[in-house]
Amino acid sequence: QVQLVESGGGLVQAGGSLRLSCAASGRTFSPYAMGWFRQAPGKEREFVGIIVWMTSSSYYADSVKGRFTISRDIHKKTMYLQMNSLKPEDTAVYSCAVRLLRFSGSGAWSSESRYDYWGQGTQVTVSS
Repeated sequence: QVQLVESGGGLVQAGGSLRLSCAASGRTFSPYAMGWFRQAPGKEREFVGIIVWMTSSSYYADSVKGRFTISRDIHKKTMYLQMNSLKPEDTAVYSCAVRLLRFSGSGAWSSESRYDYWGQGTQVTVSS
């Protein structure tokens, strides 16, 4: 069983920055990957980005590429989402998720159904 707890959300003006954290619990934590998703009001949850845990390779949705950066601290069992140049359209509840085993199939990592555990989410609001 893995528990994930996000933190770091809040209210920020457009053009500003925030850093979200996602801390995992459990004695042994060695997933294949962790991802960030977000859900804006009235919209479906969408993929933001992913980090492969052991290699730290990361991949992003086009909408955040160049502005958001995912990193992780293995010893702290924590993943981070650094969000810069924030826009009002980035307003959403941001959730982290973990995938324990390697993905199979193209595009699998952007599908929320492929993740095993989820955090409760943290609200990010970007004012114009």
